[in-house]
Amino acid sequence: MSLQKMLEEEARQKNISIDNLILSILTDHVKLNIHTVFQVSTSGALVAGVYDKEVTVGTLLEHGNFGLGTFAGLDGEMVVLDGHVYQAHGSGKVTEATGDAGAPFAVITEFTPDRSGTVTAVGSFADLEARCDAFRSSDNIFYALRLHGQFSRIKTRAVNPPAPGVALTEAAKSQSEFVFENVSGTLIGIWSPAFASEFSVQGYHFHFISDARDHGGHVLDVKADALDFQIEALTDYHLILPETEAYLKANLGRNIAAELDAAERGH
Repeated sequence: MSLQKMLEEEARQKNISIDNLILSILTDHVKLNIHTVFQVSTSGALVAGVYDKEVTVGTLLEHGNFGLGTFAGLDGEMVVLDGHVYQAHGSGKVTEATGDAGAPFAVITEFTPDRSGTVTAVGSFADLEARCDAFRSSDNIFYALRLHGQFSRIKTRAVNPPAPGVALTEAAKSQSEFVFENVSGTLIGIWSPAFASEFSVQGYHFHFISDARDHGGHVLDVKADALDFQIEALTDYHLILPETEAYLKANLGRNIAAELDAAERGH
């Protein structure tokens, strides 16, 4: 039997396409984390004030090269791009994090885009969401999104380290906000479905890093004429829960969706 016939028969038995069968075989062979997202801790834990070091940056990079998160003590915003981890501080300074830097929350993947294109006429964050929606085929899986280009205006924030145990909504009240104009850079985004609202940021969550690596942060608003766009569907989700006393004893049972939205969206 020819290799083609063998693949066709295996795909028929598993009721999947030949392309997906080959991808599965290659993934197993070279142990790639294709279409896999790794998340450390939960958004609810951050809301409850649990933001001690859970993993190191070096450990995060073992699971992917693209993503976002925050740093121990809520010390700024994390941007993971092309295998580098950047820290956008509340002072406005951006530095590259060392491998032993700590993270209490992060979402990371080995970015392997399925589709690419161009989005235009982005006049606000709502416009950005609408343009990205056109590339998503489902509301029930996760997505990684990368957009690059020239931004006529982009507004970001970076949380300043609060006192230990202060809830995220309170910490966000003293965040630093920045407006950058005519800057080229990249948006790093994760889209999470509604059912994930108890442990992730529902909808679009974007962080930004400039090409010069001197501006960045959590995106609050955006304006651009045209941006190059890439998207990957993420269908394999791994959630790593902390084992610290602070996490194990935290009150995570309350409805955190409204509090998280207030902290993440800047309202």
